[in-house]
Amino acid sequence: MPQFKQLGTQLLALTPEVPDKWLSTKEKHSLEFEVLTDLNSSVARNYGLVFKVPPEVMVYFNQGFNLSEFNGNSSDELPLAATYLIDRHKKIRYAYLNPDYRNRAEPDDILKQLEQLSD
Repeated sequence: MPQFKQLGTQLLALTPEVPDKWLSTKEKHSLEFEVLTDLNSSVARNYGLVFKVPPEVMVYFNQGFNLSEFNGNSSDELPLAATYLIDRHKKIRYAYLNPDYRNRAEPDDILKQLEQLSD
C-alpha cells in the first residue's frame, strides 16, 4: 500500500456481494482501500465480465454458501476477477483478466505499470 500511495494511486474494489457480506472480509483482512458493492454486477456487466454460473457448479456453491444471499439476488451470475488501471481522463491504461479466479494481477506487475505511466 505505501508504494501505491507514493505513486498517487487510489485503489478501489468492486464486488457483487452486499455490504453485510463483504464488510467482514474488509475488516478481517484490514483492507486499506475502498470496497464498493456493484449491485447486480451492473458495472461488471458494462465491462463484459459477467457470466452465468453453470447449474452443476451452483450445486457445489450452494453446499458451501448461498450465492443468492451473498449477492442479494437469484441471478446465479458472477463477474470475472479483473484489474484495471484507469487514468484521470477515464482511459483504461492497463487491464488484467484471467478466467481462473485464483489468478489475479500481481501487485508488483501493477506497480511496474504505474511507474511506466508516471514517466
